[in-house]
Amino acid sequence: MPVIIDGHNLLHSIQKVSEDFESVSDVQLCRTVGRYLKLTNEKGEIIFDGTGPRDKSGFDNISNLEVSFAGLGSDADTVIEDKIKANTAPRRLTVVSSDRRLRDAARARKATVVKSPVFWNSLRKQLSRRKTIKEPVEKHRGLTEGETEQWLKFFGLEQ
Repeated sequence: MPVIIDGHNLLHSIQKVSEDFESVSDVQLCRTVGRYLKLTNEKGEIIFDGTGPRDKSGFDNISNLEVSFAGLGSDADTVIEDKIKANTAPRRLTVVSSDRRLRDAARARKATVVKSPVFWNSLRKQLSRRKTIKEPVEKHRGLTEGETEQWLKFFGLEQ
C-alpha cells in the first residue's frame, strides 16, 4: 500500500509528542520513515513545503521513500491533493496528515487516512520491536572433542 506523507505536518506532530524535537531534522525524519517502510515492506513518498535545503544529498538513497519538495509556486498540501486525485488505485493509498483538507481529499477517493501522531507512534513501536533470532544449539553446547582437535590441527596447535 503506497504511503503519502505530509512532511512538515509530521515534523510538527513530533514536536508535540517529543521533548527532543530540536534534534530531529527533516533528513533524520526521512531516514527513520524509510527504515519503517522497509521493515513493513511498503513504499512511500514524503512531501515538504518550500524548496528544501540547497544540498539535498542527505535525502539520497533512503530505502523505500521518495523525498520531494513542493517548490516556490505551490505547497505540500496542494501537491499531495493532486497526487491523491491522480492516483489510479486510491483505495490502496494511505495518506499521513493531520490536515483536514488532505484528510477530506483522501476520504473522498476512499483512501486510508492516518493522522500524523498516530502514524509516528505506530512507526516508533514498530522500529523498537526486537526481532528474536534463534541461535544455533551448537553455540551453547560448544565444540565436540573431535571438532576441537580438528581446529587445533588446522591452526598447527596440536598438542
